[in-house]
Amino acid sequence: MKREALLRELRQGGCIFKRHGANHDIWTDPATGRSAPVPRHTEIADGIVRRIRKQLAIRPPAP
Repeated sequence: MKREALLRELRQGGCIFKRHGANHDIWTDPATGRSAPVPRHTEIADGIVRRIRKQLAIRPPAP
């Protein structure tokens, strides 16, 4: 998945950018207090995308 598509999905789910890490950006959901690292690669593997969605309790968009 493209990184920009994932970030768009996170924003639509109510998540906000929190801070930059060394190799990742930290995104958080203010409603739940959960946070997850998002890598800065242009392409993010599907398994990592699933893990980020699970950590932030974001549902994938309907096909």
